[in-house]
Amino acid sequence: MTRESAEELGEDDGGSVVYDLDADCTADDVEQDTPYLAEINGVVDYGVFVDLSESVSGLVHESVLEGTYRVGDELVVELEAVRDNGDIAFEPVDTDEYELESVSHDYSLTGTNRLEANVGEQIHLEGTVIQVKQTGGPTIFHVADEYGVVPCAAFEEAGVRAYPSIEIDDVIRVTGTPEYREGSVQIEVDGLSTLEGEDAEEARERIEEALDTRAEPHEVDPLIDWPAFEKLRPNLREVAKLLRRTVLEGRPIRVRHHADGDGMCAAVPVQIALERFIADVHEDADAPRHLIKRLPAKAPFYEMEDATRDLNFALEDREKHGQQLPLLLMLDNGSTAEDVPAYETLAHYDIPIAVVDHHHPDPEAVEHLLDAHVNPYLHDEDYRITTGMCCVELARMIYPDITDELRHIPAVAGLSDRSKADAMDDYLELAAEEGYDETRLQDVSEALDYAAFWLRYNSGDQLIQDLLQIDNGDDERHRELVSFFADRGREEVDEQLEAAMPHVEHEDLDNGAHLYRIDVENYAHRFTYPAPGKTTGEIHDRKIEETGDPVITVGYGPDFAVLRSDGVRLDIPQMVSELEEEVPGGGVSGGGHLVVGSIKFVKGKREEVIDALVEKMEDAEIDEALSSAAPIDD
Repeated sequence: MTRESAEELGEDDGGSVVYDLDADCTADDVEQDTPYLAEINGVVDYGVFVDLSESVSGLVHESVLEGTYRVGDELVVELEAVRDNGDIAFEPVDTDEYELESVSHDYSLTGTNRLEANVGEQIHLEGTVIQVKQTGGPTIFHVADEYGVVPCAAFEEAGVRAYPSIEIDDVIRVTGTPEYREGSVQIEVDGLSTLEGEDAEEARERIEEALDTRAEPHEVDPLIDWPAFEKLRPNLREVAKLLRRTVLEGRPIRVRHHADGDGMCAAVPVQIALERFIADVHEDADAPRHLIKRLPAKAPFYEMEDATRDLNFALEDREKHGQQLPLLLMLDNGSTAEDVPAYETLAHYDIPIAVVDHHHPDPEAVEHLLDAHVNPYLHDEDYRITTGMCCVELARMIYPDITDELRHIPAVAGLSDRSKADAMDDYLELAAEEGYDETRLQDVSEALDYAAFWLRYNSGDQLIQDLLQIDNGDDERHRELVSFFADRGREEVDEQLEAAMPHVEHEDLDNGAHLYRIDVENYAHRFTYPAPGKTTGEIHDRKIEETGDPVITVGYGPDFAVLRSDGVRLDIPQMVSELEEEVPGGGVSGGGHLVVGSIKFVKGKREEVIDALVEKMEDAEIDEALSSAAPIDD
């Protein structure tokens, strides 16, 4: 406690109080007419030398001493004088009984927001340890206070852990000198200690309160006026605060998203917003590269393969680099029962999970495993509100300065998922104001699909940013790049359909809908663009143009089927649930949107599953107001 607190205690107790300086106290903490506990460290003819702390020492002259003394004896003293040369003289205090109260050094703290102004000067900083990294030289402690995160380099000897008792989440006090290292400010540590008791609690509460305030999302006006979307805004704010808080705490973020146009329109704006916020918070210039990873996923759910890889990388990063385990952010994916096994795997390590999606959810299956969940179906809306539309607003809540770079992205997301939302006209108008007419937006959408196919499991960060023209003002190059990718994609779609269309089977259903089937395993090129889902979608679109009537299209392989529907009221998630029960041993699973989806089954049950599926389609109601709002998951 400080001397003031100790004095108050002494007065309250009515007894004599002697103050015991903490080891880090300095001469500035010593006052006149105040008794201190000292230890004798030397005896000479003219007196004894005493220590009050590691840096406070002085002489008690023999003229004021009585009796004999030995090194190690304790003595109660008061300050007599401070000489011109800095030497300190003490005199003994005659006291038999007293209460001993500790005095902590009254530090003048410097926050991480003032480090550059104090480069080259010794400062004191209090914060929470969020990462401990052992290098071939010093140990690097990443410390977070109310204002940001700074690396603190402590050297014991090359490759040897300094301050081995310090662990992640400890509240510590650092004494050191801010210096520039490779363009970033780093504190060269002179001393480091763990705060305990009331000091630790006060520091933790102070930091917690400040971080909670800083984590609050920015208040941003929506890009367009859309009442249906406003229902989702409180949930988006919840995710924005969770992500900002995660950055402030120094926890890594792993973004998994569906590898299609809407998925990339969702993930890339959030990735860039977080990277810029991380750069503002962390003194380490490499922090954005280390603390956020964007990873595309081909499957329409979080596969165990992806989950185990993510977990393994996270555990390796914790072991090698001292990082905390990450937060998982699922975008355009992650709302269904198929995600549960992967989520339960992460739950063993208490990895937080947030989901922003617009596929038909299974809330009872996933909600207890999620820290936050945004989905239009949870508010009586549907897939017409795409994930990309949601995430543009999410990115703006995290880092509003990104707004001008994102105005065209919701229109690209809507066209990629063929959204028929009423708001699409407003989004198209907003994009047109930025120089994107509908043809150019369609080209961007096609280019994204084409690039995603060939990137496969690679995020392709810079290429995708260039195709979306985020953080890139080269308009001419953007047009040329998008045109090249879009034209190549359309050429390869035409080649695929030229081979596949003669093998499309047709029948008229009793409800008046046209049913088209194609065996994409045997009558379409494999392992090339477009994949089975997009191939099915392109056939579907051509049949709609030909007939103008309600159309259902099924593309199937040995153990899967992808479905598209226009003008027919299908509930594909419900159909999948029914097929699971009606086809014993079929291994049926799947999902998607209400009129767009995919189904998996065991190879030997294909004919039975497809026949049962067609029966359900034949019983479905015709509703020409419905149309397939999204491309099939590949």
